[in-house]
This record gives sequence, structure tokens and C-alpha cells, in this order.
Amino acid sequence: MKSLRGLGLLLAALWMVGTAVAQETTNGGYKVLRKIHLDGDGGWDYLKFDNDGRRLYVDHNNSVQVLDGDTLKLIGTVEKVQHPHGVALVPELGKGYASSGDPGSVVVFDLKTLKTIAEIPSSKDTDVITYDPASGYVFTFNGDSGNSTVIDPKTDKVVQVLDLGGKPEFAVPDGKGYLYDNLESKDQVIRINTKTLKIEKRWKLKPDSSPCGMALDLDHNRIFVGCHNKTLVVLDAQNGKVIQELPIGDHIDATYFDPASQTVFNSCGDGTLSVIHEDSPDQYSVLENAATELGARTMAFDPQTGHAFSATAQMEAPPTPTQDDPKPRRRIVPGTFEILVIGK
Repeated sequence: MKSLRGLGLLLAALWMVGTAVAQETTNGGYKVLRKIHLDGDGGWDYLKFDNDGRRLYVDHNNSVQVLDGDTLKLIGTVEKVQHPHGVALVPELGKGYASSGDPGSVVVFDLKTLKTIAEIPSSKDTDVITYDPASGYVFTFNGDSGNSTVIDPKTDKVVQVLDLGGKPEFAVPDGKGYLYDNLESKDQVIRINTKTLKIEKRWKLKPDSSPCGMALDLDHNRIFVGCHNKTLVVLDAQNGKVIQELPIGDHIDATYFDPASQTVFNSCGDGTLSVIHEDSPDQYSVLENAATELGARTMAFDPQTGHAFSATAQMEAPPTPTQDDPKPRRRIVPGTFEILVIGK
């Protein structure tokens, strides 16, 4: 995930090509249906939708803002999650886990009260976080550290720190004992055995793919990898074979597969939602690049309504560079952070 400075540079570049992006999008069925304003002018990262609990978790403004999944009204906040990135839920224990990139920790909170229970030290740039029901462990993927912190939620203790051999991005468990992760810096997809805590497979992608978003089709053993080279790569989850490559938008950050509609969604910072249909496990087609808003790069999905959620904000013009600060940080325009509801 990008820092606020990186986000500012990204949006500055994307604003310059906004017209071209708009010309490349289609007039397909998906569009922004609604916008929900949330207070706070800090940075943001992943969104997570809990279909069972009907909640939307938004990592934003050094906190996790929690919205009712149906009304999309704010119902509470997990406070003091510095530089938040992601949320993992362990409903059988009534606990949630929020990754904090700075100082590099995991904030444990009560799912009912949203009050903090504990804070577990992790590694520098604690980013992606997920819960693997097969092993019962919570895994963080720590970008700058190139490792994964494995936590037992029954004790909230670190079980192991697993060296990954590269900078990780998004990770997804299959619920059967394997966890798949992108190594952005190595152009690799890895498969981790979540019970032995060993990396069993490394599959190489094309050079400079820079894999980021990831989703799984569990029924057909397919991995969908959204890459920064503006490509969605479809892999066989058993042997890593590339099935197909398809074009998507620029600056992908999240990929989601909806098994009900057999559709792969890719949210991109250039203001597009790339929508790809699974015609068969071995054949895919691009349906559209729907227009969203610049910076709307992360995503969550509500399988009940078929709506996707993304987040963005307007950015101020960059300050004048100085000798002391040659690359000044752009700031969010106050009061412009919002959640986008995207659907047909």
C-alpha cells in the first residue's frame, strides 16, 4: 500500500491523464450509485465488508471506521490505529485485528464494543492482514520487512515470523490450509502451507508485473492477480500455470471475485473499475472499465447486494519544493474523504 506522499504523487499524475482515462472507459452497467462522506482528513487504505455481521470496515485517519453494511451509517470507530492498513475478523472469538503500519503492530479489538483489547508488536510496515480458518491463525504481511507475522488469536501471541523473500502485497487464504500471497518486488505468487508455516510454491510472473491485488475462485482453483503493469493474470492454483492475461486499469490495488456472477472486479487508482467475466475456468472476457473516481484504488464487495465499495478524496495542489523539502507532501482537501458505492 502507498504512503500518503505516494498517494499524492499518484493522484497528481492521474489528474493529468484523467481525460484520456475517461475516453477509454465504456458506458457499461457499473457506475457510482452513492457517495458517503466520512470525517477525517488523514490517509486511507483497505476496506473490508463483513457479510455475516453486515458491517463495512474502513481503514482511515489513524483509526478503523465501522459502518452499518445496510444503511452505511457510521456506528463506531476503533481508535488509535496508527497508519492503518487492513482488518481481519475472528468472529468465533468475537475479536477483530487491525494492522498498524507505524509503529508496526496489530491492534486487537472487541467486535461488539470496538474497544481495544491488546496491541501485538509486529514488523515494520505491517500492511495486509488476514485470518486463515484452517489453521486458526491471523497472518500479517509486512511490506518493508519482507516477512509475515503469524498470530494465534486464542492467546494473541506471535507464533512465528515467516521470511517471505520479497515485499508482500495482498494475500488470500483458501480455507483448506493454503494461503496465497503476491511478492510485489519479486514478481512472484507464493503458496504458504498454513499448518506447517512453510512456503511450498513460488510461481514467477512476467518481469515488472508488480503483482498487487489478489482473489480466488475456490470452485475452479483459479487465482486472479491484479498487476501494476495494467494486467490481470489468471493462474491455476494447483500448478501456477498462467491461464490468461487481460488488460485492466492503471494502479490496481484490489481484486475481488464474485462467484455468484462469475465476475472479477479490479479497482484502479486511475478512476476505473475493470470488470472481467469468467466465461469458463479457462476463458475470460473484459466486460467494461467503469468510471469511478481518481484515487479509488481499494475495494470491498457486498455479495448480498452486488455492490462494490471504494474510497477516495480530493488532493490539494503540491506545495512549492524547497531545498529542505524537495518533494513536499500533498494534502487531502479537508472534508472530501468519501466512500463510493458502485453497482448497476
